[in-house]
Amino acid sequence: MALTVKPLTNKQKDALDFINSFMQERGYSPSLRELAKFLDTENLSTAQYYIEELEKKGYLKRDPHKNRGIAPITQKQTVPLLGFIAAGEPIEPIENAEPIQVSSNIKLNPNHSYYALKVKGDSMMDMGILDNDIVLIKHQMTADIGDTVVGITENGATLKVLGEKSGRTILQPRNPKYETIIPEQLEIRGKFVGLVRGNF
Repeated sequence: MALTVKPLTNKQKDALDFINSFMQERGYSPSLRELAKFLDTENLSTAQYYIEELEKKGYLKRDPHKNRGIAPITQKQTVPLLGFIAAGEPIEPIENAEPIQVSSNIKLNPNHSYYALKVKGDSMMDMGILDNDIVLIKHQMTADIGDTVVGITENGATLKVLGEKSGRTILQPRNPKYETIIPEQLEIRGKFVGLVRGNF
């Protein structure tokens, strides 16, 4: 359930961030010597290696015949659409679901896994999550109080705000028509990180 881009090492990410910042400030890409200086090395082949690795992983494109011929590639973020989620029901799979594209305005970490679910119902409408919306979920098994989570209870799956009352874990809707859930059992399956609207 990972993103389609390949993850970067910390040093590769630093190099890519440097290239992006350099181009934003100056309007052209850094030279090998400038990248090598950032990497704290006098070896130009080291800078060349980083550029080649970033190109292989799909983060850069380059023209080897052109001076300063590198440019970042805008990544297409995609996540799998796994199914429907509604209060008190199991996640209902969507047959033949295609991956959905996520706006670059939503920053997804390529080192983490994400998935999407289509919402049934209006229990989270006061958060702006409406019936038939697509929610983006970061896959994780723990969460903090106040996080909006995908929780699996003894009654099924639900999307709610994780809370605590009198020492007990609760799941809170964001619509006064619905009651707070006090589960006997709870498994966290992910944290809400963004929203996509459209025809899926």
